[in-house]
Amino acid sequence: MNIDWAALGSVFGVSLVTTVALVGLFTLGVVALARPERQPDTGSGTPGGATGSVGALRTAGACLCFGLCLAAVAYGIHLIVA
Repeated sequence: MNIDWAALGSVFGVSLVTTVALVGLFTLGVVALARPERQPDTGSGTPGGATGSVGALRTAGACLCFGLCLAAVAYGIHLIVA
C-alpha cells in the first residue's frame, strides 16, 4: 500500500481552510443579527432595538454571510454528486 502524503496534506489543508472560513462567515452572520444597534436612552424605560439604516445594513450583511455559506455548501454537494 502506497500513500501519497502530498495529496493527503493538500486535502487536509484545503478542508481546514474551508472549514475555518465557513465557520467564520456563519459567526459573522449570527453576530450581525444578535447585536442590534441601540438607541440612546431617553428615560422612557423602553430599550431601543435595531433601527434605521444601521439595522438594515446589519441584516443585509447577515443575509450575505448566510448566502455565501449556503453557496459554499451547495458547491461542495455539487462536487460530491458530479
